[in-house]
Amino acid sequence: MGKKHNDEEMAICPVGRFFMDLENASARRSKFFEHLDRSRVEFLKAIRSILDESIETLEKRERSGRQKKAAKIEVEE
Repeated sequence: MGKKHNDEEMAICPVGRFFMDLENASARRSKFFEHLDRSRVEFLKAIRSILDESIETLEKRERSGRQKKAAKIEVEE
């Protein structure tokens, strides 16, 4: 993992590193590479789906918080 760049070690995401290692082990036009490209798309779609779910949860929480307003009650003396 440790290539030096300006005397600092570059950090690489483990998932990105995995894909880079697989690319280097395979010929560009192999079936393996086709599968790898498709798996990248699926991985990114999985990330997108969990982000969409998180956004939806936060938006629901925000909407339900807006509906809870105090009501003014008149008290007789």
